[in-house]
Amino acid sequence: MKTMQWTVDAKKDLSTNYSQISQAAQLLQKNEVVAFPTETVYGLGANAMSTEAVMKIYEAKGRPSDNPLIVHISKIEDLERFTENIQPYAEELIKSFWPGPLTIVVPCKQGKLSTKVTAGLDTVAVRMPSHPVAMEIIKQSGLPIAAPSANLSGKPSPTKAVHVLNDLDGKIAGIIDGGPTGVGLESTVVSCIGEAPVILRPGGITKEELERVAGPVRMDEALTDERKAPISPGMKYRHYAPVAPLTIVDGRPEQIQELADRYRQEGLRVGILTTKERESVYNASSVKSCGSRSKLDTVAYSLYDTLRSFDDDELDILLAESFPDEGVGKAIMNRLLKAAGNKMLQL
Repeated sequence: MKTMQWTVDAKKDLSTNYSQISQAAQLLQKNEVVAFPTETVYGLGANAMSTEAVMKIYEAKGRPSDNPLIVHISKIEDLERFTENIQPYAEELIKSFWPGPLTIVVPCKQGKLSTKVTAGLDTVAVRMPSHPVAMEIIKQSGLPIAAPSANLSGKPSPTKAVHVLNDLDGKIAGIIDGGPTGVGLESTVVSCIGEAPVILRPGGITKEELERVAGPVRMDEALTDERKAPISPGMKYRHYAPVAPLTIVDGRPEQIQELADRYRQEGLRVGILTTKERESVYNASSVKSCGSRSKLDTVAYSLYDTLRSFDDDELDILLAESFPDEGVGKAIMNRLLKAAGNKMLQL
């Protein structure tokens, strides 16, 4: 399959890019799969009402089909097409955070979406992206769009079009290059089924921000207990992993350097993922900063791109510093732990 590519300047009037977006929207209407930028990561979109289309997502990504997908919409009214019995606090969250990087899990009307989107559950995950390209392609297609991250299953999510191309060229119908994404981590996923919201996947919108709108919010037990089965899209399997085995190390820089030295004495090529404050401290085969420890949003923005960049260094092992488990740090640590298969050393 030849993968079509279009370049769109998301900062300009999208009417100047009408033909590119229109071509992509037409492919979606024909049940093809198209990658496009959102404010979080690049998504791999398909018609959420067509099992034929949705299966192409799973096939391109190599993703297990028992893993539910997030449905993307361009206007609030679209919720009525395939959801029901939405809790009042969920409506408040929608008013406060849509469009934006918040996904809500709500009851799903039966028969409206492909069961491959919901993985047979009676709930569906929905969000309204704020990226202008994403909004325009959804609007022009006239469809609810199922869209997980546009990468091979298990690899770091794509924050640039080149990441998508590296993973999926020849596997999908098209890619819209709208430049680098903004947040850098996937949306916060919140279950809105019970009496109070539950965070199923931390993201750019923090627990504290949610609580200011919806009152007490708890974290899903599966985020901290491996014995619990996660129910959020994208959290059931190992994800975000670079080629080299990753270990998170919670310790002082000198302790991390000592560990790296022991590996190097064994003849191993070692990489270290750090921040700009400590980048000059380390000596290893590859040392890279993913942002500033004092500004964790910069770490979130660069995390996946930095993890992918280590793949070019032919490493035997990759060590990553840990981050504060608060605010957006919760999302950063969640992604790192998934990438490391929950392997973390306390020094």
